[in-house]
Amino acid sequence: MTAQQPHPSHPLTALDIPCQGLLFDNDGVLVDSDHGVDQAWSQWARDRDLPPEQVTAMVHGRRSADTVALLVTDPKERGAALAAIDRLEVEAAATTTALPGAREFLTSLPYDRWAVVTSGVTALAQARLAAAGLPTPPVLITADDVSHGKPAPDGYRTAADSLGFAPARTVVFEDSTAGAKAGAAAGATVIGVGQRGLATDATFVVRDLRGLTWHDGVLSLAAADLLRF
Repeated sequence: MTAQQPHPSHPLTALDIPCQGLLFDNDGVLVDSDHGVDQAWSQWARDRDLPPEQVTAMVHGRRSADTVALLVTDPKERGAALAAIDRLEVEAAATTTALPGAREFLTSLPYDRWAVVTSGVTALAQARLAAAGLPTPPVLITADDVSHGKPAPDGYRTAADSLGFAPARTVVFEDSTAGAKAGAAAGATVIGVGQRGLATDATFVVRDLRGLTWHDGVLSLAAADLLRF
């Protein structure tokens, strides 16, 4: 898909991207779960005599199973360690809030046009969406549904297929480097979100989901919300 750029002699009022499906990462795009993430992983790290600051710095955009595999050297201990962090994160999910524009944008979309693709497990994703008061996605692809997490493209390819669209006809919204790489590898157009999105390779980065509209196969990004284009 190619964004329709305005003529240089005219001020930039909007950027239009043709697409049929919209695929959203959850944490950092739809919801703010940073407090719960820090709380859960810090407790998990302390329980294992690991430095909480180093652990929390490496978890964003990655499946908990992949993080545990990196930090727990004994394979026999990984199952219990993974169960512990999944439990702690679900317990902390109550602190999750919706990010600006997320509820308005999601509820404006036709129900069969969007999906959520997250590195969290299903129970955690559902708990965070519910705590944030966001609608239940028609398609939810989680860490439980793929063999390879982000930056592998599996999740986004599965979501696009579930909606009935080729990945090249979709837009992915991501705030992590791993997630942006996953969307690009799937063949989708990737839009970065927030300050974290500026650290990705996404051509377009929006402040948040405020001001975005989708109608008749065209996603429009309001100029005031663009951090990079």
